[in-house]
Formats: sequence, structure tokens, C-alpha cells
Amino acid sequence: MEKQRRSTAAHKRLRHLDTTCLWHPFTQMQDYSCSEPLIIERGQGSFLYDIDGNAYIDGISSLWVTVHGHRKRQIDEAIISQVGKICHSTMLGIANIPAIELAEKLLRIAPKGLAKVFYSDSGSTAVEIALKIAFQYWQQKSPATKKKKKFVALTNAYHGDTVGSVSVGGIDLFHKVYRPLLFKTFRAESPYCYRCPYKKTHPSCKLHCLHSLEEILRRHHGEIAAFVIEPLVQGAAGMLVFPKGYVAGARALCSRYNVLFIADEVATGFGRTGAMFACEHENVRPDLMAIAKGITGGTLPLAATLATDEVYSAFLGDVQECKTFYHGHTYTGNPVACAAACANIDIFRKEKVLARLQPKIRQLRRRLEELKGLQHVGQVRQCGFMVGIELVADRKIKKPYPVHKRIGHRVILEARKNGVIIRPLGDVIVLMPPLAIRAQELDTLCDVVFAAIKTVTEQPSLPAVKKTCFAG
Repeated sequence: MEKQRRSTAAHKRLRHLDTTCLWHPFTQMQDYSCSEPLIIERGQGSFLYDIDGNAYIDGISSLWVTVHGHRKRQIDEAIISQVGKICHSTMLGIANIPAIELAEKLLRIAPKGLAKVFYSDSGSTAVEIALKIAFQYWQQKSPATKKKKKFVALTNAYHGDTVGSVSVGGIDLFHKVYRPLLFKTFRAESPYCYRCPYKKTHPSCKLHCLHSLEEILRRHHGEIAAFVIEPLVQGAAGMLVFPKGYVAGARALCSRYNVLFIADEVATGFGRTGAMFACEHENVRPDLMAIAKGITGGTLPLAATLATDEVYSAFLGDVQECKTFYHGHTYTGNPVACAAACANIDIFRKEKVLARLQPKIRQLRRRLEELKGLQHVGQVRQCGFMVGIELVADRKIKKPYPVHKRIGHRVILEARKNGVIIRPLGDVIVLMPPLAIRAQELDTLCDVVFAAIKTVTEQPSLPAVKKTCFAG
């Protein structure tokens, strides 16, 4: 009893400190501070455990990063082993062993043509670096290309939270407030088939949305440095899955108009779409590729920007020519993070992760079919282990719910009651479990989430939510 009292007091203190000391990302703290927060203490496999000992299936891979499950032995051991050698040394002018070994491993699994690795520490910085490299590449390539200073991105795009990556983002909810800080970007229509801006239907549309990108490139290619895209799936936009051929078509347009192609594989990389990288599905070879999230298996912050030899060569010259890429982070190529990433990639190979994932992708697809009869499920989108379930007030006319109803938020709270942690994107319910989730656990995840959707959307009346314990 005494131990339980101490534990309860400790937990109460943690909750108090959480609401008084921390500022959570993408969270309305006025709401959060009025609630009893969920505090995670440990993880194992596909499960998270809170400070009260409750278990939850990690239905979003701790924000799309956990690949082989929590506490994967090989990654833990690699981290511990590296800590016994050195935790960090700078890469400004010197190197370290794990960073070198990881670069070799990344280039072996990356799309062909990518030949150099530049490290950073998050998806945002990986994209930011790609933008700066693309800009500087054209400035140094020849006098005739110095006007190529702008970028093209898609509507609904999300590429990170730094100023450059926000500039090529296209989600008003996240980005509008920062507009005075941002550089101007050309914006092509994204292939959001469920709400097609052209009122067309795929495949009879014949990828009409590509015309938007082509027109921009045709008119402005002389001033455009690069096109940046999340291949196959726009994640934060609501798991918008592109129609087949769009990514390859965009790549072909960039080649035709002499514009660099930047693949933002931060969310789609490391098996999420069923291939190691989403570009592989359409045999696309990017000029620059940003990777992060799953690179360490979900253990430590690390990111990388990969470039072709053609791009890299524009930065070579005598010191006095000032062609150096003047960019770097204190923890660039951190040895511990790189050791974790090396172990992560080794697991993919040794455990045949991608091959073993395919039956689970098919299992998930079968289970998702069950949702299509629900009256408030507008569309179910799946690409590998990336799923978006768009909920609507009126399915016939695709009418969204009023924002104040916070349907997605209600669904995730209902799921949490039954041992599943997910996070919505507005009223799009996202499923992105660890690739290593077991078949039975995957079924449980689907059972709980489907029941939560049904419970919430079939309530006779849905009052507005005023106080919350999770900002969704």
C-alpha cells in the first residue's frame, strides 16, 4: 500500500510538471493543461505502456518512426556498443566510423544515381538542405542558370517546420500564420482524387492534374531550381495517395524542363509504402532525396539528404572559388545515431522485413474493406502500411464535419479507452503501425479503431468539444 501511495504521488507530480513546464508540439496547451495527460513510461514491440501500467498498441509508430517495434535488441545493442566508444565528434572536416559505414549502406539501398550523403537531424532540416543545395547548384553550374532561384511544390504539401521547408509547404492550418516570413513558391495542384479540383475521375482523367505542374514548368522553368514532392503519399495532408503514374510523370516533366527533382521520403521511406523507398514503385530516380523518421528504426534523431554526383560536382573547386556548401549542424553524423541506423538497415536485410511485410499489407487491405459500408467513411486510402480514413458528415456529397465537432479527436480518444494510440489529421484517421506488428495485433488495432469510428460517427448528436486531453 505504501509503495502504491508513493507511486501515485510520483505520477501526480509528473502530470503536474507536464502541464506546467512542457510546451507540446502541435498541441493547444490551454486545452491540454486542463486535462489528465497520458504519460508513456516504456515500450516493447508494438506496445506502449503508460506510468499506470496500461498497455496500448502503437498505431502510428510513435509518429511514423518505429519500424521494427520498440526495444529492438539489435538496435539497442548497437547504441550501447557505440556509447562505449564515443557519443559524438564533429564532422566539420573530420569523420567517424558509423557515419562512413551508414553512408555506404544508404547508397546501396537508395534509388540508383544517388551518390553522396549529407547528414542532419530531422526531416525538416533534410528538406531544407535539399532546397539550399538545389539553389546553390544552379548558381554555380553556369552563368546561364543563375536565374533558377525558385521552387515548385504541390498544394496540400507538408515538408517540415523550418522556414524553408514551410515555404514549400501548402497546408494553411500549419503554414498561413508564417506567410510573411516565407519565400514565394510556385504551387501545382496535388492529385487529391477524392476531392479533385477539376471535378474529374481517375483513371478516365488521364492524370489531368499533371497539366498544372507542366504549365508552371513550361512557363517558368528558366527561373525554377527544383520541384519538391512527397512521392506517392502526402502524409500530413491526410494520407493522400497519388494515382499510379503521377510521380513518374512529374519526374519526366522535371527532366524535360531541366528542373531538379527533390523526393521528400521522410515519411514514405524505410518500408512504409511496401518498398524501401516510395520512388521505387515507379522507378523514379530523384536528383535529391530527403530521408529521416524511420532511418534509425525509431530510436534516435537522424536525417540525411542524398544527392547525385552531377549535383555534388557543382560544389567542387578551389577554396577561393567559395563553392563550398556552407551548411552544417552541431550533431551532423552523430556516431550513436548512425550506429542505430546501421543496425536498422541490417535488420531489413537479415530479417527480410519487406518480404514479410507484404502479407500484412494484404491483411490490412482486406480489413479496411469493412469500413467502406459505414455511412460516415468518405474514403479509405492505403499505400502499404500508410492509411488514411477520411470521415465526413455526408458521404453522398462529401461534406466535411464542422471543425468544432472534432470528430477525429473523438475517435482517437475512444480508441485510447480500448488500448490503441493513434493521432488524427483533422477528421482523417491515420493508421501507420510498426512494420513488425504481428498479424493478431494488426487485427486488434483494426477492431478497436473501426469500433471507435462507428461509436463516434453513429451517435445521434455530437456536441462541440470544449475541454480535451489531447490536441488533435
